[in-house]
Amino acid sequence: MAMINPAQFVREVLGEVKKVTWPTRKETTVTTIMVLIMVILAAIFFFVVDWVLSNAVQLVLGFGG
Repeated sequence: MAMINPAQFVREVLGEVKKVTWPTRKETTVTTIMVLIMVILAAIFFFVVDWVLSNAVQLVLGFGG
């Protein structure tokens, strides 16, 4: 395994960081809002599925409320 010069490594890392395309504040805000909406929709979906399956099991097994 070849030895890596620490100074060369740092120069290469800085060069790669300059190539990164960073999102704008608006892109970050829109993406964050989209993620929050999807999380809420997924939570509602799984709540409804859980409720339906729970009631179905209670109906089939004949116990519960």
